[in-house]
Amino acid sequence: MIIEHVHLHVSVGQSAAFEQAFNIAKEIIQQAAGFQQLQLMQHHTNIEHYILQVHWDKLEHHTEGFRKSEAYLEWKILLHHFYDPMPDVEYFKPCDFL
Repeated sequence: MIIEHVHLHVSVGQSAAFEQAFNIAKEIIQQAAGFQQLQLMQHHTNIEHYILQVHWDKLEHHTEGFRKSEAYLEWKILLHHFYDPMPDVEYFKPCDFL
């Protein structure tokens, strides 16, 4: 398993609209091959700051599969205009000793 971890900074005043769009977009990503689950978390006091975590079977399911699909284009149209700045994506794997 690989965990995609993204800090999202949404433009000021756009949190509610972002969350509505994300609710639609999550249906898109949930259909992707290798998708396991996702979690979107909003900062406690800064409502324009979120963390997105997506669990994938393998890194390639995100980088080669979803990111190169028609579904990703829909995802981008729904969400990318909310970000200021565009986020960096990081990938993590669970520690074997836990």
